[in-house]
Amino acid sequence: MTSLELNRSERIRAALFDDLSSDILYTTSIDNKSETCVLRLSEPAQMIKLAIEALINYQNDADLATSAVPELLKLLNDEDEVVVNKATLMVHHLSRKVASRHALINSPQMVSALLRAMSNAEAETTTFAASILHNLSQHQQGLLAIFKSDGISALIKLLTSPINRVVYYSLTTIYNLLLHQEGSKMAVRLAGGIQKMVTLLNHPNPKFLALLTECLTLLAYGNQESKLIILASGGVPEIVNIMLVHNYEKLLWTTSRLLKVLSVCQSNKLAIIQAGGIYALDMHLEQPGRLQLSCLWALRNLSDSATDILNIDHLLQVLLNLLKSEDLNVVVCSVAILSNLTCNNTQNKLFLCQLDAIEKIVTTIKQAGDRQEIVEPAICVLKHLTHQHEEAEIAQNDVRLHDGLNYIVNFLNLPISWSLIKGIVGLIHNLAQCPANQAPLREAGVIPKLNQILSKAQQERNSSSGYMDGVKIADVMEGTMYSFKMLARDVHNRSIITEMNLISTFVQLLYCDDENVQQSAVGVLSELSLEKKAVDIIESEGATAALTELLHSRNEVTATFAAAVLYRMSEDKPQDYKKRLSLELTATLFRDEPNDWTSAGEVENEVLPQAESHYGSLASPLNPYPQSIYVQTTSDMDVNNPYSSPYYNEQDQVANNDQYSAWYDTDL
Repeated sequence: MTSLELNRSERIRAALFDDLSSDILYTTSIDNKSETCVLRLSEPAQMIKLAIEALINYQNDADLATSAVPELLKLLNDEDEVVVNKATLMVHHLSRKVASRHALINSPQMVSALLRAMSNAEAETTTFAASILHNLSQHQQGLLAIFKSDGISALIKLLTSPINRVVYYSLTTIYNLLLHQEGSKMAVRLAGGIQKMVTLLNHPNPKFLALLTECLTLLAYGNQESKLIILASGGVPEIVNIMLVHNYEKLLWTTSRLLKVLSVCQSNKLAIIQAGGIYALDMHLEQPGRLQLSCLWALRNLSDSATDILNIDHLLQVLLNLLKSEDLNVVVCSVAILSNLTCNNTQNKLFLCQLDAIEKIVTTIKQAGDRQEIVEPAICVLKHLTHQHEEAEIAQNDVRLHDGLNYIVNFLNLPISWSLIKGIVGLIHNLAQCPANQAPLREAGVIPKLNQILSKAQQERNSSSGYMDGVKIADVMEGTMYSFKMLARDVHNRSIITEMNLISTFVQLLYCDDENVQQSAVGVLSELSLEKKAVDIIESEGATAALTELLHSRNEVTATFAAAVLYRMSEDKPQDYKKRLSLELTATLFRDEPNDWTSAGEVENEVLPQAESHYGSLASPLNPYPQSIYVQTTSDMDVNNPYSSPYYNEQDQVANNDQYSAWYDTDL
């Protein structure tokens, strides 16, 4: 029959319910070129039919399970192990379907009965029970039922089972609880779950290890006690070993995230480095993606304690290449790690300079624009590379040759953080040591900009607690004046500084209660005093009394600078005045020295501030800047958040020297 020979009801039945009209053949139209309206509705109609059938089956499953639960509870509590085994098998079958699973969850006694059944049961019963709990844990109500029945303790005990399937089901259920059930983390910790999990880190199955490391990450995130338990249980070497021997990407990713969480703990940080964690993370940096970024976050946390580690040339080269990445987070991490690894490490500085690092860092600064999370560590890298190593002068020249001076000085015009200001003034100090840089710095307007910074710092110090953005304002003042001191070595710069009437500011700072600020102020005055006009202004500003007092300072550097200024002030004084001053200088400066006095100028020129320090305190009488490390440690927050759980929204900020790091933080 064709569609023309069918009546309307037969055509509709054939289109919408073809299984009821299988003996009827029809065409969609006479020419078979276009579909009829009825045929267009046939597919949605079939979908509705299937949905109705599924609902009927769902209801049947739910009704069957609801009626069976009371009988199954009696069987699960039976004393005969065979009966319990069969009952567990039946419950297992029911738990595999969504409808009957809800009926099991709605029974408050079911989970408790399952836990009792598997406590002293045979292997098969335990396997079925563990699988049932795993199935129930896929629903929030099931998780709550397991948690309230103290199922976590039972699941932790199952982690030591000799049956792999039981261990896997238990760990998966624990993972679901940790991720979605409030209070589960504390319950797992109290039940000794961390210690049991650490013993499983040598498991050969990479997929199992991926789940295991993720559970440890959830437990350690934001909890210092958990991190220390992992360390005390010997977990760190096993975790590092996973990064060394496995190649399953998901496992490497979850393990690197665990290392990132642990690396905010100083004790774990040192243990990771000792176990070869730096080299293990370095192995996985050349493949772009989530693993690369996770390894970079971990390395950034570790790098402040890895400044003395050997044989990291490959890591330095990879980090330098990653500065060209289009991923902003990759660049942020790479430049931060370079900043820490170059601090007070001559070998790393030389190696990077040989790789033309100056050009790449300057390019990074230019491309970063106003992104301070990149600019600040990049400035610190330049500060390190231009200071205290064999090729430091070449590096200072390279910054100018690659057009970096203007960019660096111009940052002082922007509304930037005090931590970045501090880095810039330290870098300017280093760059000014190169005579060829003096004129370009002057032309870039560095002197008036430094004056603005000094004035602003004085105001902030007088009106605040002395700290801004985690930076001690006195350190900024000290660094700024040491930059002035280095710039004042150029005769043209000395004239500009003198004409700008900055000497009065320096004289005022001689009375500052901060010893380092006093030292830097008298230091710049000693350099300016090479000009007769400057000497007259210094004297006219009433500096004699302050200089005389500083002459008796126990700080040899401060006393030497003061002596130099007083000596030059006495050049046009009567001979008797010069003689008295000479005797006082000799008695003061060399009260502990039996040898003859060397000239003040010679001693002054030997004093070079350590521009790499980030937090200032006097390291020694002859060293105005301490050798401290520029540190940025991240917290437990994941920048690339793959979950919506509250666990990824915490913050666990860790900073050194009782002051927060200058950067925003992010341990996952």
